[in-house]
Amino acid sequence: MRTIELATSSVVSAIQTTGFFAPIVFILFHLIRQFLFIPVAVVCIVGGVLFGGELGSIYSLIGLTGSSILFYSMTKLLPSFYERLVNMKEKYIGAYTNISFGQIIILRLIPFMNFSLICFCILEKAKSFKRYVKLSLVTHIPSCICFTFLGAFLQKLSPLFLGSLMIILFILVYVLREKQAFIKWDDFFVKQKG
Repeated sequence: MRTIELATSSVVSAIQTTGFFAPIVFILFHLIRQFLFIPVAVVCIVGGVLFGGELGSIYSLIGLTGSSILFYSMTKLLPSFYERLVNMKEKYIGAYTNISFGQIIILRLIPFMNFSLICFCILEKAKSFKRYVKLSLVTHIPSCICFTFLGAFLQKLSPLFLGSLMIILFILVYVLREKQAFIKWDDFFVKQKG
């Protein structure tokens, strides 16, 4: 918790010094956040502190959607990056596991979930760029609102409440899973090398 407070205060002071351009700097910070390995929750909380719940949520939604578009572009430009994500999904989720729309929304609400892995799951569901952007935008809305408004009340909440909330989110991820798996014909019937 102390690390989050230090990161939040550093980001707040950096963005506050930009004055009138603070919203633009904040949105751009969302774009580079994924390369600095800063959790989405931290930046959204900062948005709530700086701009209030409503504007902070809007700026975070714009920034996170931009991050998702940047992720999409990276997967198309860098095949090795795409392959690394395929391996990551196989390792942590399973090769044949499909993440449901509800699970994606819940996973976005878990503060330290890998942003790229969730975007990859959306990429697998969406067959076109337009659908990918739409799904990304819709799945970002609950987490933007939750984390931005949580930023204002974070110091008033007990660790027990926050821990209970995390347990509930993990249970929801399990309950909302897709209950079927698709295995490719070639993977099921592996050809023996002669």
